[in-house]
Amino acid sequence: MKTKIPRISEAEWEVMRIIWQKYPVSSAQIVEAFSSEADPWSVSTIKTLLTRLGKKGVLKHTVKGRARLYSPRFTEPQCVAAASESFLIRVFRGALQPMLAHFIERKTFTPRELKELEEILTRQKQKQSGKRAS
Repeated sequence: MKTKIPRISEAEWEVMRIIWQKYPVSSAQIVEAFSSEADPWSVSTIKTLLTRLGKKGVLKHTVKGRARLYSPRFTEPQCVAAASESFLIRVFRGALQPMLAHFIERKTFTPRELKELEEILTRQKQKQSGKRAS
């Protein structure tokens, strides 16, 4: 059975990015990471977000002395995949082609980005032709 990854808010994503980079990490270390921002977050805001992430099952913690050390229950790629799938379903009713067309038509690509996209499409075509040959 596949574990469902909970949806997380934009602010929770910001906290998780720090945790993914540095785990296990204490709330004091997270507060310190946000203190360098132009608009630093308060300690209570960060602790509220950590509590929410824990209740959602996205974080786990261990106690070391008086500190709680936070670690992710899911990897960043797992959360990105879940959020992408959720977006695709909510906004484009699960249809990938209209979503890709939407973004491709609205973005100007560098030659390097275009080459990378072409390589992705080529790999996908090769996968598809390999499936048919099996």
